[in-house]
Amino acid sequence: MEMPKKKLPIGNENFEEIRKENFYYVDKTGLIIELLHNWGAVNLFTRPRRFGKSLNMSMLEHFFSLKGDKSIFDGLKISKEAMLCREYMGKFPVVSVSLKGIDARNYEMAFQMAVQIMKRVHAKFQYLLESEVLSEQDKREYRKLLDDNMSEAVFCNSLRILSELLEKHHGQKVILLVDEYDVPLAKAHMNGYYDQMVLLIRNLFGEALKTNSSLKFAVLTGCLRISKESIFTGLNNLKVRSVTDVRFDEYFGFTDPEVRMLFDYYGFTDSYDTAKKWYDGYRFGNVEVYCPWDVLNYCDSLLDDKDAQPENYWINTSSNDAVKRFMEESANAATKRDIESLVAGGVITKEIHQELTYPEIYETIDNIWSLLFTTGYLTKQGKAEGRQMKLAIPNLEIRDIFVTQIMEFFKENVREDKDMLNRFCDALQNKDAENVEKIFTEYLRKTISIRDTAVRTDMKENFCHGVLLGILGVKMRWGISSNRELGEGYADILVEPDTGDMGIIIEVKYAHDGNLDAACKEALKQIEHTGYEDGLKDDGVENILKYGIACYKKQCRVMLAEKH
Repeated sequence: MEMPKKKLPIGNENFEEIRKENFYYVDKTGLIIELLHNWGAVNLFTRPRRFGKSLNMSMLEHFFSLKGDKSIFDGLKISKEAMLCREYMGKFPVVSVSLKGIDARNYEMAFQMAVQIMKRVHAKFQYLLESEVLSEQDKREYRKLLDDNMSEAVFCNSLRILSELLEKHHGQKVILLVDEYDVPLAKAHMNGYYDQMVLLIRNLFGEALKTNSSLKFAVLTGCLRISKESIFTGLNNLKVRSVTDVRFDEYFGFTDPEVRMLFDYYGFTDSYDTAKKWYDGYRFGNVEVYCPWDVLNYCDSLLDDKDAQPENYWINTSSNDAVKRFMEESANAATKRDIESLVAGGVITKEIHQELTYPEIYETIDNIWSLLFTTGYLTKQGKAEGRQMKLAIPNLEIRDIFVTQIMEFFKENVREDKDMLNRFCDALQNKDAENVEKIFTEYLRKTISIRDTAVRTDMKENFCHGVLLGILGVKMRWGISSNRELGEGYADILVEPDTGDMGIIIEVKYAHDGNLDAACKEALKQIEHTGYEDGLKDDGVENILKYGIACYKKQCRVMLAEKH
């Protein structure tokens, strides 16, 4: 009888549970080895979201913690390092804090959330109240850390005080882990209390990381490398490990051999190439990596349906504000060309600044480039020259996000061109194929196009389809249907003007070989052969116009079917 396969750890960030409950685990314990060999008093790892930061922090906690179960590391890479295990495994009090839950509309609420998070961290060490080593004064200090009405002063000193008490009790310095350190800053910037939150976090870290003699070492994670001057002032022992650093490059994200092994294990070898096109392409240091969140979700969908198509799993894990704000800059002709080049699979060169404050992020287009790079929407290609970096969209999933946001941006801004769009609709209704073509071409030239062979033909067709729907949306009283069932198929677009006696059938094609006339004829042939107009005639519509519209890059051709 075949043994059941391991469970997929989708969304599970608890290392112990993954190891004990028969989940599939991609071994990243080499991170511990490198961390101890490349010593840093304070280590900051910056990576995009969904690349395994929280799971790695859980792994570190369980390895170093006095209460850790050593057996969960059996068979993993770190277990072969006998000397390191003897010296460090299960030898330290570990304080682990995640700041990802601090999300509030104002500073007062954010501070209360921060207090509750810190209080839960402190409560894990209530055995200190029974300590024979600690004095009554020490215990009074500890009780302050459990108070719901903790003052800002106590909060900012809390991690240092806890470290001192733990060292005194155990006779061993403390390891501090802070996950998603920059989330409160991002939320504060969005909601208008950034300066207050910067001051709070700066004071917390100053006490915990700079003036804390009870600290063995600390590890922090986040998406952005916030300017040292704003948060880590005076911290001379900080080592920043960003996506450009060679050290630790393989420990966040899945490498190609790891993905191959995963797909082979579940019997999805045939789907490996698809996964690579969709989810690979990120370059951290010298290693190309996949987004683990995407790979695991795709693998899970294959367990349900071996023919399952890849999806965009990443898009719903954040607001995609970076891309949205980026699109707003597309009125600039140079930026528009850059977007088109990227979506086409091209490479562009930009100056990248990895140290930014949140207020600086959207100040200039140059800073938005930097944000897109650090948050995973763009990745580096080849070697960087100083701050100059060659950038590209890493894979089909991220390209899909760009295309989606381009369409959303287009729809939001379409009514700015109301006069032009009304002329288009009038020409369409008046059988003026020449002006339909002229105005649509003019409009395509104004918009961001999807124009290369690197993008699937159906995606380009869908894009043109979407642009047409956006244009037609200017006529509020017209009936506009997309993929409406007519005759023996589905018409791309059915337009029913408010006159009530007309139906307009539009079939859209992308002329991948540049032959616009042939693509138009194919579109009209499809309308004829599938009997789209029969459905309209059944509804009593006699005046039926049939248009074939073909697009290629920023060109289009429009043909109107002749009356029989």
